Amino acid sequence: MPYLSPSEHFHTSLGEVWTTAFQDLGQRIRSSFVRQESHQQTLAYLQGLMSLVERKNGWQVAEELGEATPYAMQHLLDRARWDCDGVRDALRAYVREMLAAPNAVLVIDETGLLKKGHKSVGVQRQYSGTAGRIENCQIGVFLSYASLSKIP
Repeated sequence: MPYLSPSEHFHTSLGEVWTTAFQDLGQRIRSSFVRQESHQQTLAYLQGLMSLVERKNGWQVAEELGEATPYAMQHLLDRARWDCDGVRDALRAYVREMLAAPNAVLVIDETGLLKKGHKSVGVQRQYSGTAGRIENCQIGVFLSYASLSKIP
């Protein structure tokens, strides 16, 4: 997405900027998918993950997207053929092109997510820095991009 001058910002809504950026990213990753349906499902899945739905599991994301079941999402993540390295490389190139700053860093954070039940994937009794002891939890690893630059 090109830089928009202040006069262009005046006539462009935030929603239009977001939609254009998302469509651009979608086009960049298109070649990583064998089937058009998998590509479209990926874009829908990403929108579901970025939605305001509180829980981001297969059922809630599918419902948020108007689907009756999570089967299409599960197929995408488990059986569909796509080049995950190609998607990663396209995303990395996009971030470097759009956000690159000489003082930027990648921040990796491993966080214990305390859980009461056993239904979530990966829940088990394990050490959690969040709790400071062995607890029933999931360990989530988060990657963020940080710089001192301001987005125009």
